Amino acid sequence: MQLSILTWNIHKGFSSGNRHFVLPTMREMLRELDVDIVIVQEVQGEHQLHSRRIRNWPDTSQFEYLADSMWPHYAYGKNAIADGRHHGNAILSRYPFSDWGNINLSPWRFASRSLLHGSITLPDTGFSLHLVCLHLGLFGFEQRKQLMLLNEHLNKQSDGHQALLVGGDFNDWSARQVNRVMDPLLQMQEAHYTLNKRFAATFPAVHPLLCMDRLYYRGLVPLSCECLNTADWKALSDHIPLLARFSIP
Repeated sequence: MQLSILTWNIHKGFSSGNRHFVLPTMREMLRELDVDIVIVQEVQGEHQLHSRRIRNWPDTSQFEYLADSMWPHYAYGKNAIADGRHHGNAILSRYPFSDWGNINLSPWRFASRSLLHGSITLPDTGFSLHLVCLHLGLFGFEQRKQLMLLNEHLNKQSDGHQALLVGGDFNDWSARQVNRVMDPLLQMQEAHYTLNKRFAATFPAVHPLLCMDRLYYRGLVPLSCECLNTADWKALSDHIPLLARFSIP
């Protein structure tokens, strides 16, 4: 059995520089990929002002709009809340969650971060998988603390699961913080680095230079991992998506 997973910071449904609202195009392009699991960051759960001013703003939350009929199971964790609006991380899945939860990683209220964690069991195989979606802070000292909390959480939760995948926007373009702080006992590897001997450049989308977005895995066999950096994808968010395919050992 194979499993396809995409991670993407969707910039709240706007193109780079907030020039255009492009969420409908994002949904169509994601549907064409036909992946099993979508891990998204900066997805808007609610924005009362935009819902009144933007003509094609969806009637539902952005994660429900993206999920539509393709991904019947989804989880959402708020990590930035203000008057009349909030956004955060989401996981869209073809397979039902056995459980999920959102863990606060925020050092400050105005720059809140969280870790969204869900567990699924693949049908027919009984194969169990942890899925983590995160969006780390901008500064090194934030990232160190957040990665330590991630280590602590995963060391408690990973028993009894055959595989683990952590994806998202790490804001750590050199991987320095991850290499320094990530617990070696977790035995995790990064999909693009494993297959291509380098991390994927995903930001800024117009001319990707920085390796912000990653997919770390354990208990899976990576088959491919690529940046979707064609002109169509670059015209959407300020990040480009990272798509990986794995086989189940």
